Amino acid sequence: MVDELERNLTLQQTFLTKAKSQTEAAIKASFIVAEEITKSAQSFIEGEFVKRCMMKMYNVLYSDKKQLFANVSISRNTVADWVCEMATDLKTQLIEKGKDFLTYSLAVDETTDMTDMAHLAILILGVDSNFFVIEEILYIKSMHETTTGKDHFEKICQSVTNMKLPWDKLVELTTDRAPAMCGEKSGLVCRILLKMQEENCAGELTTYLCIKHQEILCTKALKMEHVMTKGLNHHQFQSFLWEIHLEFDYMPYHTEVQWLGWGKIHNIVFELVEEICQFMDIRRDEKWECELVFLVDITVHLNVLNIQLQGQDHMICDMYDAVKAFQVKLCIWETHMHQLNLSHLLCCQVILSQVSVMVFPRQLFADKLSALCTEFARHFSDFQAQKNHFELLCNPFAINEETAPVQIQMELIELQCNGALKTKYESVGPAQFTRFIPECPNSIYIQLECYLCLEAHIHASSCSL
Repeated sequence: MVDELERNLTLQQTFLTKAKSQTEAAIKASFIVAEEITKSAQSFIEGEFVKRCMMKMYNVLYSDKKQLFANVSISRNTVADWVCEMATDLKTQLIEKGKDFLTYSLAVDETTDMTDMAHLAILILGVDSNFFVIEEILYIKSMHETTTGKDHFEKICQSVTNMKLPWDKLVELTTDRAPAMCGEKSGLVCRILLKMQEENCAGELTTYLCIKHQEILCTKALKMEHVMTKGLNHHQFQSFLWEIHLEFDYMPYHTEVQWLGWGKIHNIVFELVEEICQFMDIRRDEKWECELVFLVDITVHLNVLNIQLQGQDHMICDMYDAVKAFQVKLCIWETHMHQLNLSHLLCCQVILSQVSVMVFPRQLFADKLSALCTEFARHFSDFQAQKNHFELLCNPFAINEETAPVQIQMELIELQCNGALKTKYESVGPAQFTRFIPECPNSIYIQLECYLCLEAHIHASSCSL
């Protein structure tokens, strides 16, 4: 009798344990699906579609285990609940990590979507006591009413307060050039500086403009908008391309194209010049074609630079090096243009073989390159002023200790004379090296970490809002 009761109890315990395990697995699977739906920016209702597909797959592959998946709840409401729970958990984790921040920086970006709705994104990049860099989206929300500097400032104050971060640890702020951000009296930067004064912050706030926005602003110096003003009937031209069986059976047509697409669009137009003239029944304009191919070559090179400034784990010194290299290239291209050496401007090479040298406006293009080079130097002058600090971040072993800030010269000398640390630097690189510096003084910490922060705005600009 006792043995039978023990067996029944064991069976019940096994059944309950198995049921609990299956329930936990179903909930975990539900969370995983909800996470993937959110990461893919899909509608929450897609969970129901996914479940129907999986049930049909299980009928074919694992018909005996069909009930296991049937227990997974991924309805629209369930996915919404799980997303809220994950968001709350991530926020709690970020607040906990923020308690260990030595310093932090903010990147602020306002973007307008296709429905003309403004969205504000705030990114935080913090450095903890182990010199790990934590980068997260701090705030992202639609701006339904006004989008003034005051509105942005209030959202930042709210976010900093919610994170329980002290203002005196804020060392860097990155924005774009919009008046709401950089206005002298009521802009976001001005308001944050006043806020830090009110909080009696001893540290200095370094402000930057987004490095990608700077690049786009520089391109306005080309002043070649007239090259792309010639319009045509998009749908009729597309049919024409199809009729003549050309490989370009589709040609995108926009009045304005983001810079990453300009080079490709201009190149397609250049390759279709003959077909465009045939379609519009007009004579070829050689001067316009020369200007078009020059624009193609320059935008292709600008696109390469734009891509170099993107991606994760980019340090500010790497991005600045890419900009400096592009400036040198512009100077070389200007010299080559005067000499009609088009080795690095391939489309210009092609057009020069088709038109007279007298038609090709090399002096005009040389002036355009000179103006573009001047604009790059002007817009990136604030980065040039920080050149020594960038060198300290990129390679502390190569910097001249006499040109380093006085407060870190002694520590820098000890660092440069440490053979083990130099070997570690060569093996892990500058981004990871600071984690291995033993008992590094705060003076060196602050000098180094301030210049890790600019990359945050690159990701802010590429967020899908």
